[in-house]
Amino acid sequence: MDVNEYIASGILELYVAGQLSEKENSEVYTLAMEHPEIAAEIESIEAAVLDLARTAAPSQKPEFESLKNRLPLQDDTKVVTIAKKDTNWTAYLGWAASLLLALGLFWVYNQNSELKSRIEVANQENRKLEQQIAESDTSLEKSRTLLQTIRDKDITVVPLGGQKVSPESYAKAYWNKKEQKVFIDAQGLPDPPDGMVYQVWSLKVDPLTPTSMGILEDFVSDDNKVFALANPNDSEAFGITLEPAGGSVSPNLEQLYALGAVSS
Repeated sequence: MDVNEYIASGILELYVAGQLSEKENSEVYTLAMEHPEIAAEIESIEAAVLDLARTAAPSQKPEFESLKNRLPLQDDTKVVTIAKKDTNWTAYLGWAASLLLALGLFWVYNQNSELKSRIEVANQENRKLEQQIAESDTSLEKSRTLLQTIRDKDITVVPLGGQKVSPESYAKAYWNKKEQKVFIDAQGLPDPPDGMVYQVWSLKVDPLTPTSMGILEDFVSDDNKVFALANPNDSEAFGITLEPAGGSVSPNLEQLYALGAVSS
């Protein structure tokens, strides 16, 4: 920590003025114990405030001889005239200086609060940018993995055509039997309604036996619309149906959006 910069920040004036929170007071006290320069500065500020206070309310002790000369003699009953006391301009100046100090400390406190607010906003923007970079890196890695999968000589590409419920829909499955993994390119499917999800099925044709491969998570927010699913099955076809959130045990064939057979 730069001690000189800390002293120049104005926080020590707020500490002496009692304008800090309990936590901030504790932090200043700890630093004063660790750094003699900070402790000396606090003492200097306190001394300056005390000097101002003395100037604002000076202690004036009356002199006895002067007081005695103003009193009448025992046998003299004359009326004593009390002279009008001169205005104590020094006291007024002291109070003005104290007021200026208080205003200065309040200004420093507000400046520090505004600076802290700006720093917090900057930190939030940095965290948001870091998140965007992380998401971009994830998306890029996902694209690279897909390209490697598509270019693999052992890959099986299965086009999935639109069905009765949505003839214009389409999708594509990239199946790597060796790695037991399927990439579903679902760019040709419409966004599912609220409370519904797309579920992918591995199908045996005769007899028709569907096995769920999973749902397409976060479909709407996924810009690439490419999803990786495990597939240990000996698939003869792939289908995509619209199901209630969380998926179903068996497919709703009335909501079959895309279907495609694996080439033999």
